Amino acid sequence: MSRSNSVGVRRNLTFFGFFAMTASMVMAMYEYPSFATSQFAVVFFVLLGGIFWFLPTALISAELASVEGWSEGGVFGWVGNALHSDKLGFMALFFQWFQITVGFVTMCYFVIGMLADIFGWQAMNNVPWIKFLFVLLLFLLINLCQLGGTKYTANIAKWGFLIGILLTSVIFFIVAITYLAQGNPVQIKFGAGQFFPNFSNVGTLTIFATFILAFEGVEASGSHIDELENPNRNYPLVMLIIVILAIILDALGGLAVACVIPQQQLSLNSGIFQTLQFLMYHFSPTLTWFIDIMSVLIVVGVVAEIGSWAVGPSAGMRDSAEYGMMPKWISKANRHDVPVNMLIIQFVVFVMWDAILTFGGNGGNVSFLVATTLTTLIYLVCYLLMYASYFKLIFAGKNLKRSYNVPGGIVVKTVVAVCGTLTSLFAFCMSFTPSTALSGNQTTIFLVLLIICFIISIIIPLVITAFHKQYVKGIPADQLKLIHYKLVENEQASTQSAVK
Repeated sequence: MSRSNSVGVRRNLTFFGFFAMTASMVMAMYEYPSFATSQFAVVFFVLLGGIFWFLPTALISAELASVEGWSEGGVFGWVGNALHSDKLGFMALFFQWFQITVGFVTMCYFVIGMLADIFGWQAMNNVPWIKFLFVLLLFLLINLCQLGGTKYTANIAKWGFLIGILLTSVIFFIVAITYLAQGNPVQIKFGAGQFFPNFSNVGTLTIFATFILAFEGVEASGSHIDELENPNRNYPLVMLIIVILAIILDALGGLAVACVIPQQQLSLNSGIFQTLQFLMYHFSPTLTWFIDIMSVLIVVGVVAEIGSWAVGPSAGMRDSAEYGMMPKWISKANRHDVPVNMLIIQFVVFVMWDAILTFGGNGGNVSFLVATTLTTLIYLVCYLLMYASYFKLIFAGKNLKRSYNVPGGIVVKTVVAVCGTLTSLFAFCMSFTPSTALSGNQTTIFLVLLIICFIISIIIPLVITAFHKQYVKGIPADQLKLIHYKLVENEQASTQSAVK
């Protein structure tokens, strides 16, 4: 039974509110500088990731979310039910949540970099201990704003998406196109030879993980599907619109930065500000005020993204505690149904990553690349479990009632799942290949820090689930929720308890 039915949560998320929340999790301008490092091949990578990974992930998420009885907890319910394992369901959910604790640092790095440029105080971005404190303060303030519930989070996401992502992207593209239309110098070459990356140089393929990162999160709002109006129609429609919009914006954004800023001068943290500054100075040195306004709007968009992520996977983690996967006290929520204790734990983990990546990553592009790559690696483990669940669903759960099916029957469903799985595996392997943007000892620091952090990330959920029986003992039987497995070949529902 879903939480909305069990405790009377109202469906207070409109189509646009849910769309804005999901879109703000997926789309952001801070990724454009990373895309720009692939130059004209950005189009190839966006299409590859969009068609062979983003679209399949959105489609299977829509079908998994629509299976009757599987909505609560997002990927926790999907994987747990499909694979008949509450522990695997928890691990998928944990990786979805844990990756964003790293991703928060990436997003906060971008915001701090933009603010440092706006106020002309580069120490905010370049001095490690100052950067650490400002990132900490920023994340704390954003979390405090989420305590009013998903209704307020959705409103923040709406405005953040409209003015911080959509409006700023349109203005950014218009200015860049105007610059190029005037016949000004272009920093990259266009042509069939530049469309494809250099496959002989493995380092150039590492950037593909960044494109996967840009598309990750399309399913993360699934934990709020119980609050969405008419979810059977609205959820798959939201997924489709976001796929199309993200592919277009990401391709244009990466190209715009690559065309204007020389590769050797590009900063991954503040590349958007670099591009805006260059373009505005080109048209008129008096337009510095416009740069600051645009920068502030972009910051608003990223802040909205951080806020949406802060209450997405954490809500699913709260649900898992009600199934005995973590101590019961973690499920405590305030009067707005916000998992307060889970947010506190999330903040503590964020502080840990902030310290490791800021002081251990040698700063600059190394910290940024470790953070983005680690986020991708952790999340891909979640997605591989998700795809395994989908294979089980389409072959062993054909008769399960669902409100949405990936069109085309079992053949198309299989092709979609295979494409997503193979692309995930490819991106996973490529993530351990150092980027050509790193040199000298930066490569060693990148690999050592990445591998250590990834191993720690895998061990933690294994340790947590090892105490599963102790968590269950602490929950009264009448309060313990159970996953009801409904994956059967015939129409007779077979249920079995997740806790034995």
